[in-house]
Order: sequence, then C-alpha cells, then structure tokens
Amino acid sequence: MEGGDGGQGGEGGGRRRKKSIRQRQPGEGTSTAAPETSPAVPMEEDVAAMMPGEDDPIGPKKSELRSRLGWSVVRAIYQGLPDFQRTRLEEIGFGPFLRWDELTPDVALIQALKERWDPECHAFLLPWGHMIPTPEDVARITGLRVDGQAVTGVTYTSYQEMVERLMGLEVTRERSSLVPRTRLQASLGVADACHQTGEGQAEYMARLTTDARAVLAEEEGAAADRDLRRFLILVIRKLILGTRGDPVSCRCLPLLEDLTQVGSYAWGAALLAHLFDSLGTSSRETGVAGFFPLLQVSAYYHLPSLGRGVERRRGAVPLLQHWRFCRDERSLRRQVTLIHDTLDTVPFGHVQWTPYVGEDDATQPWVERGRPYFGRDIWLHCFNTVVPLDHRLVARTLGLH
Repeated sequence: MEGGDGGQGGEGGGRRRKKSIRQRQPGEGTSTAAPETSPAVPMEEDVAAMMPGEDDPIGPKKSELRSRLGWSVVRAIYQGLPDFQRTRLEEIGFGPFLRWDELTPDVALIQALKERWDPECHAFLLPWGHMIPTPEDVARITGLRVDGQAVTGVTYTSYQEMVERLMGLEVTRERSSLVPRTRLQASLGVADACHQTGEGQAEYMARLTTDARAVLAEEEGAAADRDLRRFLILVIRKLILGTRGDPVSCRCLPLLEDLTQVGSYAWGAALLAHLFDSLGTSSRETGVAGFFPLLQVSAYYHLPSLGRGVERRRGAVPLLQHWRFCRDERSLRRQVTLIHDTLDTVPFGHVQWTPYVGEDDATQPWVERGRPYFGRDIWLHCFNTVVPLDHRLVARTLGLH
C-alpha cells in the first residue's frame, strides 16, 4: 500500500459518498493476537460470509474450510505435475506464486479494510489520507509480473467449441463460459477432493498428489498442453482472479491457446484490477472476492501497529512466504471494531511508507521488470474491467510533492 493526502479523487458521474471515521470509545483498546498453531490456506471464497455477534462461538468459518480445500487441491496438482510441466510454469512466471506456503485468512482485517474502501477513488480512506495497494506490493508479495501485455481480449458469445478443442471438456450451457469445478478437478486427477475419515493433512495431500500424477501426461505433446491449460484455468480463475461462485470461468482461455505467450501478460496487474473491482461492491456484502492475501500481507508491512502478522521465514520470496497470521480468539465483530479503533489512532509516523527498503531485488527478477510501473498513474486491465491506479493521491503524503 501507499499512503496519500485526504483529497477528493475520481471524476465519475455517480453520487459522491460521504465517509466518516469512527471515533474510539473509552475503554476500548487495540487488538492483541494470540499465537497460531495450525495455519489454514485461502483460496477465492468469501472470507467473511456473515458477521457473527459478540457471543458467537469461536471456530473455523465455513468459508475457511472451503478455502483450505481449494488451495490443497491446487497444491497437490502442482506437486503431481511432471518436472517438464513445472519448468514450463517457471518460464511462464507462475512458479514463484505457486510455491507460496500456507497463510491463514485474517478475516477481520480484510473485512475492516473493505469497510474503509472508497470506490470513487479506488483507495482506502484512513485518518491520515488515502492508501492503495500498488503494483510494487503485487510484484513483491505474489511474484506475479505487473508489466507486459494487458489481460484483455475478445468476449465470445459461446466458448463451447474452444473449451472442447483446447481442454477436452464441456461448458455448462452452449452460451456460457463456465465449466463445473468438480469436472475440471477430475480431469486433473483429483475427483475425490474430500478428506477421508481419520486422514491427516499429510496423508490427504499425498493421496491427492498420487491421484493427480496418475492421470497427468508424462511426456510433452498435445495431452500435456491440455493438462497445462486445465491447470492454468484453475489457478487463474480460482486464485488470481477468484470469484465467489463454484463453476470455473474459461473466459481467459483465448489467452492460453498459445502457451508460449502466456508469460507475456501482466497477470499481477489483472489481479489488482480484479481486487479493486471486488472491493467496490456494496458495503452490505461482506468478504472480498479475488486474491485477498495481497491485502492481508501488504497491511502487515505498511501497518505493523495492528499486530496482526508475525514473521516466520525471513528472506523468503515472494513475500507471501514471509508471514503467518496470529490467530485472534475473540469474536469477529469484536476484532473488526478493534481494528477500526486502531486505524483511527495510528500516528502518522507509525505507518511504514517504504517497507521494502533493503530487500534483495537480485533474487526477484519479477520486481526488476515491474519497476518502471512503480509510483506511476496507470490503468489496470482485467478483461472488461479497467480501473485507475491514481498515484497522485499518495504523492503528498509520501513527500513527493
């Protein structure tokens, strides 16, 4: 994230919304986190489908369980791919992203940030001004490239022929781009993705990996290309550009027809555009579609006073692997309230404006390639979604005026 002054932004024709900053109530403090022992892993699902009451029981949310299952499936398929397929993923630029470890969704932090989002200027509105997740955050945290060709193209009325030709699957309806997730997973060898009775996580992952390895093509050719497209569709549409629904959209399949060109697209910029679009949904919708760990980890770097994250692997890149969430056993509503109170009282000097100083960029070529896009006003493209990233909002706070 970057910070900015509290000036007005955006020139859209919609009605301007008034923002108010909640005042801290007497006797309320900031959140203190308890250490976590068993991290879960996120995927694309809503991170907070409901806002529980103060006395609601503590335990894993249904969405967390779905997310844990989703990332386990992707991870198992990746481990089941033959070596030449993983080499292709490295060349495409997806290797660093797919190697990131477990990260428990910080549901309260993500929900609190969503409530501070100003959809008119595409930024978080905080007491000291505006803050925005930037292409530098995306490149350093996820390892995805933010430079290259825009993720956009032609929208077809029917994807049926293309899905059958390039993936060997069928869409749900003739005029649709959706493929059932279970059918896509089954084509990659993980039809039975549920935990079996008494099965530990290690045994579960080993079983899924073995199942995937048994059906994936072991040699280069048309079958291997089909496997790679199926896997990329799963990764892109259920992680990078994640949506809330269960079916998987094949809308990006035209960009995967020539697998040698997949790495030329700015998938990291598309991730950010999709996330901005999701944050701009109605405030009555809790949770965020898209790759919400980006918000979580960028907040750990820029707002350390919140105390929501703990370093676990110093020097690891991408920086998703650097953090774990300190689980807070209080109710979700209480946590969100305390985060808002902390945001209202964080001194300007406690905000980390340049948290990446000292990082070893030599080990992160995706950062070096994206550097020309850092600190600039740019347009972010994700198919029919095009949103501005207005760096001028943050220039004054950063002292660049």
